[in-house]
Formats: sequence, C-alpha cells, structure tokens
Amino acid sequence: MAKLLYVEASPRKERSASIKVARAFVEEYRKTHPNDTVDTLDLWKTDLPAFDGDVINSKYVIMHGKEHTPEQKKAWQAVETVIDRFKSADKYLFSLPMWNFGIPYKLKHYFDVIVQPTYTFSFSPAEGYKGLMTGKQVAVVYARGGGYPPGSEGEAVDLQKRYLELILGFIGLTDPKSIVIEPTLAKPDQVDKTLEEARKKAETVAASF
Repeated sequence: MAKLLYVEASPRKERSASIKVARAFVEEYRKTHPNDTVDTLDLWKTDLPAFDGDVINSKYVIMHGKEHTPEQKKAWQAVETVIDRFKSADKYLFSLPMWNFGIPYKLKHYFDVIVQPTYTFSFSPAEGYKGLMTGKQVAVVYARGGGYPPGSEGEAVDLQKRYLELILGFIGLTDPKSIVIEPTLAKPDQVDKTLEEARKKAETVAASF
C-alpha cells in the first residue's frame, strides 16, 4: 500500500482550474489504486513555521554540523513535523496557479520548510549537492491565465514551471509528470475545452501513477 501526498496551493478552491484538474486526478487515482491512501495538504489551512529566531538559527546549526540548544531543538520540531509528513509519502501531486510569473508564496514557504540539509538533500565536497527523495513519483498540475508554451516568447518568463522542476529535482524528485492548463483567461468555451483536455490527461497519468 502506497501513500499519495496531494499538495494544494490555490486559495480559489471551487473556482480554481488547477484544483478541478487535480481533483480529477485524485478521483481516478482512488479508483485505480484502491489500496493506497491519499493525504491532502491544503497550504491555505496549514500553519507553517516562520523562519526567524531559533528556527533559522537551528538551520545554520545543522549546516555547520553542531548540536542544537534546548530552545533551538524545540523550535526545530515544528519544521521536522512538516518534513516528516512530506517524507512519509511515496508519491506526490502538486496543484498550483501562476502568480506574478512564479508560484504562490504559500507554496514557496512550504518548500523553504521542507528543503533542508540532511533531511531532503545532502552536500559533500566529493559529491556536491545530492537529492535524498529519489525513487518517488511526482505529478504537477499548473494553471496560468496566459499562454507560455515551449518555444514561445512567454516561455522566457515562465518562472512557475521552471522553478518547481528545479526545486523538485534538487531534492531528488525528477521527471515530474506535468499537466498544464493555459490560458485560463481565454473565452469561456476555449477554457472549457482546455480544462477537459487537462482533466483527461490527469486521469491518464493517475491511472498509471
């Protein structure tokens, strides 16, 4: 039995294109993987630890190979709780809109919490940086108001997909299955067609995930 962690990054909920398609993915996944579990993490209902005070100091203690003080250890437990939930999954699904050409700040905060040395990546002079989350599948549903297809002028300012693939690859989650919904600000009939195509792709990916 495997565990799928679904990370939801849009606050629009029922009006969100990325969530609609991601829910189609989850529904198909439940049908085709009846023995697996799905853990949904709504970043807009999750209290993520702030990186200040003893928390940020704790990170640098780890980076320098030192021991935490009791205060730092207590503060760092909030970070470890978030990381443990992330690492407990066997597969991952992310859904997110494009905000200002990039990702929502809630999702950036989440990555700032889970991307930590010795937990999700390592470093050594001999090997450099090495992702520790290898051997796990990941799928991503992207929604964006405009069009940023490969080879277009818009691709140069697509910092949404580019950043996500970079940070996921950094921790070892390579070869993500991408489902792109664009442009969501087009005419309603065109958007409906785009959503239907994305939904079908999501179901296909989910069935073999």
